[in-house]
Amino acid sequence: MIPKELTYRDRLKPWCIIRQLPNCQRLTVARFSRRPDAESYLNALRRLMPTVPHTIVFVNALCVNELSVPIQTQLLIDS
Repeated sequence: MIPKELTYRDRLKPWCIIRQLPNCQRLTVARFSRRPDAESYLNALRRLMPTVPHTIVFVNALCVNELSVPIQTQLLIDS
């Protein structure tokens, strides 16, 4: 999967629920602006699909100045 620069819409919703796929790939299932919303959605997903692994991550792009390349950071939240 090729990393992409976060759009303005993505930056508004930094909390993501991802589905872990084979070969170190991932699929973004949903994005949220607040962590409690992401946790509630994750609980619903776990009830509906208990065998599919989902994880909450915080994705944030940090820019030092206009010439720098955004650094994508991820904080893995295990619930």
